[in-house]
Amino acid sequence: MESARRVDLGDTRNDVARATVTRRAQDRPDGQQVVLWIPVSIGCGVGLYFALPGEPSWALSLLALAGAAVFAAVARRWPISRTSGFLALALVVGFVAADFRTDVVGAPVIAKRTGPVLVDGTVAVVEDNGRGGRITLSNLASPDIGGSIMPARIRVTLRSGALPPPGARVQVRAILMPPPAPVAPGAFDFARQVWFKQIGGVGFALGPATPIGSDESGLAVRLATLRKTLVTRIRSALPGSDGAIAAALMTGDRGAIPAVDLTALRDSGLAHLLAISGLHVGLVAGLIFFAVRLFLAAIPPIALRWPIKKWSALAALAAAFAYLWLTGATIPTQRAFVMTAIVLGAIVVDRRAVSMRLVAIAATIVLLTRPESLLGASFQMSFAAVIALIAAYEAAAPTFARWRQRSGWIDRALLYLAGVSFTTIIAGFATMPFAAYHFNQIALYGLAANALAVPITALWIMPAALVAYLLMPLGLEGLALVPMGWGIDAVRSIAHTVAGWPGATLSVPSGPPWGLVVIVSGGLWLCLERGRTCLLGLAVIAIGAAAPLTLTPPLILADGQGRYVAVRLGDGYSVSRTARSFTAKMWLRRAGQATAPRWPKAGETSADGRLTCGATGCFLDTDAGRVLISDDAETIAQHCDDVMLVVSREPVRQRCAARVIDRFDVWRHGAHAVWIKNGQPIVRTAHQARGARPWVETTPRQRPWRP
Repeated sequence: MESARRVDLGDTRNDVARATVTRRAQDRPDGQQVVLWIPVSIGCGVGLYFALPGEPSWALSLLALAGAAVFAAVARRWPISRTSGFLALALVVGFVAADFRTDVVGAPVIAKRTGPVLVDGTVAVVEDNGRGGRITLSNLASPDIGGSIMPARIRVTLRSGALPPPGARVQVRAILMPPPAPVAPGAFDFARQVWFKQIGGVGFALGPATPIGSDESGLAVRLATLRKTLVTRIRSALPGSDGAIAAALMTGDRGAIPAVDLTALRDSGLAHLLAISGLHVGLVAGLIFFAVRLFLAAIPPIALRWPIKKWSALAALAAAFAYLWLTGATIPTQRAFVMTAIVLGAIVVDRRAVSMRLVAIAATIVLLTRPESLLGASFQMSFAAVIALIAAYEAAAPTFARWRQRSGWIDRALLYLAGVSFTTIIAGFATMPFAAYHFNQIALYGLAANALAVPITALWIMPAALVAYLLMPLGLEGLALVPMGWGIDAVRSIAHTVAGWPGATLSVPSGPPWGLVVIVSGGLWLCLERGRTCLLGLAVIAIGAAAPLTLTPPLILADGQGRYVAVRLGDGYSVSRTARSFTAKMWLRRAGQATAPRWPKAGETSADGRLTCGATGCFLDTDAGRVLISDDAETIAQHCDDVMLVVSREPVRQRCAARVIDRFDVWRHGAHAVWIKNGQPIVRTAHQARGARPWVETTPRQRPWRP
């Protein structure tokens, strides 16, 4: 009896031990989990490349790649180190991919303001905003610009004349400038963005673009021409704002949407409806799939003998691919298409697709082909929303399954509304950190707006758009576009109503980049990790969310053109000259300010008593000393030895005991930000924050092949 009891107890302990090992094995990342972390490692490598202060040597990059490959090959022999080897190799691959992409797209950049110059070019991109527009020219030729500094592309704003069609060869007289630098250290770098589009100059035309021929060869030009034709036909059948939004949904051209509607959509949390993403691509593919399958099922000889489900999947894949290129193949559209293609491909080969793996594959493809997209809000918000939704629905699947067993139509309607609300809440929280970081704004009533607008978009607007596509060859698209306009008008009304509610948006100041990185790390751990340890991601997210509290805003800002100065007073930044300029608006937005206190006039003092202005300049009183803001040489000469800092929009030629920031400084180093610490001015410039990168230089780099 005693021995039997000992055997029973021993078996019980063995069962408990086996159960513990099994549970730990389930919690430990398996092969599938490692696959999910590979694009994360690739993204870390891409981010590391863009965070460098200068360009790495190709020799070092290739040496690191070879070393990582050897480490991964050796480490795969031991299960403990296998994961580390794969992830280390993925990180280096991401780094090299970003480095290679930067070199491949390298093209000359105009060094300084030039013009008027006469430029001939082929129209590659046309952006119609309803009040003129912009054109991007390629294949440039100019008697006024030297061949060694001729950009590959330029972007020109047209203030008069008709917009030329894509593929047209035009001549334009324009003022050209280098792509603008950030308005403040650490702000959005437009020059880096257009570097990867090979745009080496921007400016405005002094007259209309004169056609001098055509160059309609090339797939890109043909697609642009087709897109322009579709836009024209859509707006002709559906004029006004509804037509502009319809054109955005069907072609990706958002230029003609009125600013008041864009603002309402953004403030109500509905701006994502204009971004061609998973909602739109999924609806197009799904509608085609079910329509083709229903049509083929109605023909018994075909339905009984042939795999109509696979044929329907191929038809849906072709429709999604066409929609991808018709709408401009943006990052969210690329991600959505890759995921849709994998799902449809799984149907064709009789396999089941794993949702989170779809996201991993899509992210890997996008990061390796366009690494620079990692830095954009579009990539970040798109993937954040999808990852969070998949993880949330996997966790909530049992609950929704129990609710779905109820058969009443009221229960199903409530379940649909619950699903829309759940989706909106999860996507809203997932994208909120990125909206705050990039746009300094959070829409507080997005749940209410999306609960009303998303069903209209999914059940009315997008099906009507698909019918309009099908009717266009017959010239009957108006039959579908007019009803589509009814749905768009309803969505616009919802957007304006919600945006008009008190406190619809919350303005937040810019946070440090490391805070966003910490939030992303916590979010990925929360969504991708298994077991209870995933909850540690919430603590990491909280740490990242508190990052803005560690920042001290600059006391003084000076723009890179020597035009504007901003001073942080008791009630926020006050901007010299005008607060309606683009630079001033960006400063205020980054500070989380809706409005700016008025800059004192001559003989006036600011409300907090710190900024006093006279006829020839202003004095700012700080705890460490006084700051002189003046453009008058005599005033500067009189006081530059009595103050600790002089800020001037004009060159300061005399010697001063004070630290000087003048026109020469901002021309050389870009926008300046000033803090007062330990009684001394601490200055940081935009070029310091950007580093010695190709998009900061005036000509393409020539890197030596040396370590």
